[in-house]
Amino acid sequence: MNNFLPAIKKVIAAYNQTSLILRILIGLIIGALIGLFIPSMKWMAEFGTLFVGALRSIAPILVFVIVSSALCQNSARLDKRFGRVIFLYMLTTFGAAVLAVITSKMFPQTLVLGESASAEVIPQGLGEVFHTLLVNIVSNPITSLAEGNYIGILMWAVLFGFAMKKIGSDSSKEFMSNVADAISDIVRWIINLAPFGIMGLVFENVSNNGLSIFTDYGKLLLLLVGTMLFMAFIVSPLIISFFLKCNPYPLIFRCLKESGIPAFFTRSSAANIPVNMELCKKLGLDKNFYSVSIPLGATINMDGAAITITIMTLAACNTLGISVSFPAAIFLSVMSALGACGASGVAGGSLLLIPMACSLFGIDNAIAMQVVAIGFIIGVVQDSLETCLNSAGDVEFTATAEYTQWRKEGKPLPEFLQKRK
Repeated sequence: MNNFLPAIKKVIAAYNQTSLILRILIGLIIGALIGLFIPSMKWMAEFGTLFVGALRSIAPILVFVIVSSALCQNSARLDKRFGRVIFLYMLTTFGAAVLAVITSKMFPQTLVLGESASAEVIPQGLGEVFHTLLVNIVSNPITSLAEGNYIGILMWAVLFGFAMKKIGSDSSKEFMSNVADAISDIVRWIINLAPFGIMGLVFENVSNNGLSIFTDYGKLLLLLVGTMLFMAFIVSPLIISFFLKCNPYPLIFRCLKESGIPAFFTRSSAANIPVNMELCKKLGLDKNFYSVSIPLGATINMDGAAITITIMTLAACNTLGISVSFPAAIFLSVMSALGACGASGVAGGSLLLIPMACSLFGIDNAIAMQVVAIGFIIGVVQDSLETCLNSAGDVEFTATAEYTQWRKEGKPLPEFLQKRK
């Protein structure tokens, strides 16, 4: 026993000292190999269940306490940076939907519709989208936390933060700061165990589906991935370059490396908030600003979700022989962008917003839910890349909003951005 404990401590120390990305890659490979060659080890899937469950449980609390704490301690007023970052979030989400329309027209896809799926929450049209958003905003705060309704969580967090700020005592500010730090530490501990969770998730997908996602739905998956990569490496950099008047790629690559890669494997923008907050700190941003804009971005900055909703809907139209006119495609982009912003408050994420978009073209729910079922099959890749794009964008546009303000005030940009195009 005396030799056993030191050996365990050495193993834990070696584990913690190894790069998280490397650990995740090792877990991914092990999960895939066991899923292919020993699919009978069903108990391994429980690692993924525990990991996803822990993230889903802590993420709503994390958003609430971080936003409340930030507003409670924020001594500055909301300035032009907030308007600018919200504009960037909405502009790029709409732009992503338009890009998805263009790529879908260039490379039309069809689906092999199989068994139907089922869902509890299926928005039917634009009016219901607005209704759902309004209802979610004023939803019971406890219910919002329990169900992961991030729109409602944000609203109550803002009110609670301002109320605590009005009290104005140092003890209340210190309490909120300590709670936010504690919850952030819990999330870091969970993410530190991501390699085991990823191993379980990959095992479950590979043992159940094999490599069929790359054969049966390879072209559809390639279109989704290609569109998201084009958004990440072409469209977003152009927008950032327009605002900053400099080469945007140092910022893009840094955000993808330090925020996008962890988000790719955790598949949760909300759970990735502590990672993004730490990156914003490294980028020299104002904590009073990014402590609000990052949780906000995890809710409304949904480029990847807009792409998924649009492409899957147009693939369903192609399968059913429905011709989509240009005005209808633009309206689809608007609906996809608005729906994507509320994706976090809908059970099942962006995929369950596909029936809402399909309803534009008279596609009934039974058929639309078959499209959702296909989405779940390719979700192991699609959802990971979608989250990567969304989470990295939160930091990119937060930094763009603040650095733009720096330029207007005559303050130099960080050294890594000062090289001209």
